[in-house]
Amino acid sequence: MTYDSNNVFAKILRGEIPSVKVYEDAHVLSFMDVMPQVEGHTLVIPKEPAVDMLDLSPEGAAELIKATQRIAKAVKKALAPPGIMLMQLNGAAAGQSVFHIHFHILPRHAGIDMKLHAREMVDPKTLEPIAAKIRAALD
Repeated sequence: MTYDSNNVFAKILRGEIPSVKVYEDAHVLSFMDVMPQVEGHTLVIPKEPAVDMLDLSPEGAAELIKATQRIAKAVKKALAPPGIMLMQLNGAAAGQSVFHIHFHILPRHAGIDMKLHAREMVDPKTLEPIAAKIRAALD
């Protein structure tokens, strides 16, 4: 599959679509998922255009995983879940719905089921207080 520079994450990177940002540096952007599966559902994307992990450069993959680990630690510190799920899907058959490589960081609590992926959008205003907690917990 060829990278589509008009995918929603590419538009977020260009500032064409707003997002509730958690973290940004020269290599990655992290923001709250507007269709969260659980409270605190955070996304991490590279700025490098790549469809999936198999399309991403080794340097881009290294930067992406370093940022994902850092932000996952902040999510754990900020929201105090007993578990953190990291999810990364490659290809439509694996469940990928936005074809720009990304990691999902999902705080997990026993007995709280996840909503279906990419089904129900929330008001971005409700995400800002959660994002603020995560930003404050970044080392």
